[in-house]
Amino acid sequence: MDRTSPVPLYFQLAQQLESAVENGTLTPGTLLGNEIDLATRLGLSRPTVRQAIQTLVDKGLLVRRRGVGTQVLHSRVRRPLELSSLYDDLDAAGRRPATRVLVDRLEPAAGPVAAALGIPAGSEVRYLERLRTAHGEPMAYLRNHLPAGLVTVDTALLETTGLYRTLRTAAVTLHSARQSIGARAATAAEAALLDEPEGAPLLTMERTTFDDTGRAVEYGSHLYRAARYSFEFQLMVRP
Repeated sequence: MDRTSPVPLYFQLAQQLESAVENGTLTPGTLLGNEIDLATRLGLSRPTVRQAIQTLVDKGLLVRRRGVGTQVLHSRVRRPLELSSLYDDLDAAGRRPATRVLVDRLEPAAGPVAAALGIPAGSEVRYLERLRTAHGEPMAYLRNHLPAGLVTVDTALLETTGLYRTLRTAAVTLHSARQSIGARAATAAEAALLDEPEGAPLLTMERTTFDDTGRAVEYGSHLYRAARYSFEFQLMVRP
């Protein structure tokens, strides 16, 4: 700790702990001990340690457990804003992604879905609902519509790989996407699926993906746990 720095000691400690969680020095499940022990070990006041811990509790990186102390949770997934799938991003980060298929059926396309896919309303589409987990922890509730006949996939396969990998295997060349990101409160049903309290903040994403011929091949409407997930943007100054 740099006691001569204008940066508050609690914030310096919070940054160091966050960095240790992100780089794997503090692995999920690690116990940090109680605030008194931490303050003594670090030579800091208890209020300083308490404020640093609360900062990371608010970020979803730590949790206080009565009678146990402070424990490290799984770090938040920081997903770059590019045309990639959640499964691929989690897999590349070593987060052991898994999928539970909740719905897999053919149904007529409602107006918004038909408009997104560029097909007549009522046309048959394949509808998928999936729950994506990482290290066994719920991360996202995924809903996708695909043009009927685009790809043949059974439910068992969808539970072992990502949708974009499946499309690529079927010789669908993904080229670009139109995407919007927002936020809202979780309904009771969504909260139960994602292991969150009702009303918890969720990130929303709607995406229409196009192949190299300009055909819409997928429309997704997804929900992500805000405490475990964020999008990263790279912003450039306009010339």
